[in-house]
Order: sequence, then structure tokens, then C-alpha cells
Amino acid sequence: MSPATPFPPSRDLLERVLTALVYDVAIESPLEAARQLAERLGEQVWFKREDLQPVFSFKLRGAYNKIAHLDEGSRSRGVIAASAGNHAQGVALAARRLGCRATIVMPITTPHIKVEAVRALGAEVVLQGDSFEGAFTHSQALQVENGATYIHPYDDLDVIAGQGTIGMELLRQLPRGMEAVFVPVGGGGLIAGIAAYLKRLQPGIRIIGVEPLDADALYRSLAAGYRVKLDHVGLFADGVAVSQVGEHTFPLCQAYVDEVVRVGTDEICAAIKDVFQENRSILEPAGALAVAGLKAWTEQHRDRPDRGGLVAILSGANTNFDRLRFVAERAELGEQREAILAVTIPERPGSFRAFCERIGRRSITEFNYRYADPSRAHIFVGVQVADRAETHQLLTDLRADGLEAQDLSDNELAKLHIRHLVGGRAPSVTDERVLRFEFPERPGALLRFLDHMNAGWNISLFHYRNHGADYGRVLAGIQVPPEDHAEFQAFLDHLGYAWVDEGTNPAYRLFLA
Repeated sequence: MSPATPFPPSRDLLERVLTALVYDVAIESPLEAARQLAERLGEQVWFKREDLQPVFSFKLRGAYNKIAHLDEGSRSRGVIAASAGNHAQGVALAARRLGCRATIVMPITTPHIKVEAVRALGAEVVLQGDSFEGAFTHSQALQVENGATYIHPYDDLDVIAGQGTIGMELLRQLPRGMEAVFVPVGGGGLIAGIAAYLKRLQPGIRIIGVEPLDADALYRSLAAGYRVKLDHVGLFADGVAVSQVGEHTFPLCQAYVDEVVRVGTDEICAAIKDVFQENRSILEPAGALAVAGLKAWTEQHRDRPDRGGLVAILSGANTNFDRLRFVAERAELGEQREAILAVTIPERPGSFRAFCERIGRRSITEFNYRYADPSRAHIFVGVQVADRAETHQLLTDLRADGLEAQDLSDNELAKLHIRHLVGGRAPSVTDERVLRFEFPERPGALLRFLDHMNAGWNISLFHYRNHGADYGRVLAGIQVPPEDHAEFQAFLDHLGYAWVDEGTNPAYRLFLA
């Protein structure tokens, strides 16, 4: 944690935006009315289509502006950056257009398609480190060795000004009636540039940042008054998976950002679906973040007196194809159009039929039935509903019939693992510890787990799912005698993987314990 640095005067940043050199490589992205979403929300909704840029992301604006402003001597020594995604492609394309050598350090876990995309743009790719932090550290060492200019993804005034040209375009495209602009936030370069420009010229426009719940560095930093560094960052929206906002971007956000909205994974998935239904484009999770935030904000501010145009920045469309199955699975939950329920019914003739009659004509999205004992059975069921109110009414009706019913729609263990494991009881298993892990997606991650574990502890359950992210979701059951609990805690501490103890989770207790 470090104190904020003074931000540059708004006049200085305004001049930087007005003189930014971005249109040799970037397009003025269209501002499109989102008519279907607007009708659903009862709002005026616009999409700023940065996903249509040549590298399918806004990142090339700041990268090109930074490199274009280098003197000939600096440019002749080349540029270097660390990135696993959009910034890498932006730097590579900008360097190629300006005849400059580019080196991009990427984590070894970077999907092959992204590595090849950067190479295709003419950059030298160096694979180093298991995460962005490892790649960043190596890039810093290389920069010292070869004297290349480092192109930071967000914490540089020329980069911020390049991203700020989006704000300049917005005022041309929607000069009147803009109420709020929703901007995805990672390190803060995009929102800092847009906010500084818009607030200087039309201070009444609200600037609203949007972050994932598990990567909310700006939200926490604004609340604390200094740059908070997160101990753990969720990777689903990998384009904004940043543990700390920048030294330059934070004071600009303090000065010009009105508020930050946080959204969950299911809400992001629902927003990806919204954009697809609107214009048949498939955004990356970070690219749909602003839409998710716009929806959440309007739900909380339905009674505001003066309504105007709401703009969501669609920041990128570089997604992995294999991630789409997870998005499709979770989108209905994000819209609260699917409820996942655990229901216990009596094990007697006619009870199963009575349960189905209570569900009525609702569409069943998933159904798992498991005999528990001679007196009862557990059902794991997914049901299509209109909204959360219908879910509550269904639970009330089931309980009125004397059935035990729980809503698991917000239960990560249930959504990630239990729905694929129902029926996996093992009555003879004793002393079972059940934990949900995030394994890094790299060779040897499982072997490291096993090597560190006491050979006397038996693995009683193991479930892994790959969702196209930089880490794998693992549910593990391990038989640990009570006398080994201290050693087991030491094992978890030394392992270094993110974990959650799920031993008391109702989904586990009902279907697996």
C-alpha cells in the first residue's frame, strides 16, 4: 500500500487527450443504441463498441499513443511490455505500425491462441512466469538489460490520454442527454482517461466504474483513501484481474469517478448473453463488465427523477472459445431466470410425483435424484423462473407442503461441483475435510498438491473442471484424522493455492457428506 501521488491538472490531461495520436491505428468506434436491453430496463442504453477495434480491444489506443510520442532514439531501442492478453496485442500492433521492435513477456499459462496472435503482429514473445506477476518481474529485468522503453498497460499519462479519446468521441456522438458512463476497471487507465476528459467538459455526467466482486481494488481504495493491494484476485474477468490500481490512475479516479459498482460472475455471464442477443457479438468477461454494472445500477436507482442516456463501454472481445460453455451455464442464473434448489422429500410412494406437481409447468433445466436413507431422498433441481420473486414463492410453496427446500442459486460449490457429483455419497468415509481449490492451469499443479500432502491422508473425493481460465476449479475431499488438523493447516498455508473450506456448506451436507 502506498499513498496516492498528485494527479496532473485537468487542463494538462485534456490537452494530452486532444493531441493524442491514436487514429493511425484505431477507429472511432461506433456508439450503438441497445434497443432490446433498453426496452427491458426502461432506460436509454448505448453501447460504445471498442470490441470492434483492429485487435478487438481499446488497448491499442493507449499503446499507440505512448509509442508514437517516443523520440527516435527511444523508439530505436524498442519497447517491452508484460501482458497475457489485450495490451500485448495493442503494443505489438502499434510497434509494427511505427516500425519499432517489440518484446512481450507473457506467462507460460497464456493460451496458445493469444501467444500466436501476438507473434502474428510481429512481436517477439518471451514466455516466463506462472502468472502476470512473474511475467511482469521478468519484463522489468529485460528492460534494464536492453534499454527498451517499458509500455505500461495503464499507469502512464500517455496511455491514459490514449484511452481518454473514447471520452472525446462520446461527446461528439452523444453531445446531449448523457446521464452516466459505465466503465470496466482493472488498473484504472481507461476510466481515468474517460473521466478526466468528460468531467472537464460536462461535469454533470456521472462516471461509474464497474469491477468484479473478486477484483475490486478501486472500490476498496476509494473507500480507504489510499491504494489498497488485494491479496487474491479472481481471474474469470482476466482483462481486469489487477491487484492494485495505478499510482497515476488512482488520484484521477479520486477526483473524477462518482462511484464504483461491483458485480458477480453470474451477472457478467448474463451481460455477455445480453450483448450477444443485441448484436450477435461475443465479448470477453471484462468486455461485458460495464453492461453488468449498468444493469445492477439501474436496478438500484429506478426512482431517480431525471433519466438520460446510459453508456456502457464494451472494452474487448478476446475470449477463449472453451469459456463459452461456462458462460452459457451461468447466464440464466445471472439473470435470475434459473433457480437451483435442494429439496428433501419423504421416501414413500407418491412423494416424488407430489414434488413434480408442485414444480408445475415450469421448465426443468437440471434434475438429480439421490436416495438418502429409508426415510428420505434428496433432489437437486434447476428450474426456469421469471425472477427471484418467483424463486421465493416456489420455496414457500414447497415448505408449505412440509418439504425441506433450500435455494442454492448463489452457492458456488453447488454451481461449480455438486451439480456434477450428485449421487456420490460414501457412507464409510470418516474424518473427511472438503475444500474447494483454485489450481493454477500449468503442468505440475496437481503433482505439487500431492507432493506437499501427507502420504497418510487419503483423497476421498476429487472433482476438477476447466472453464478456460488461468486456474482450474477443484473440489477435494481428504480424510484427515483429528490429531493431524494442525499439520493439515500447515499444508494448506505452504501450498499457496487459494482455497475455501466447504465442510459446512449445505450443498455438501445434503448430497455428498
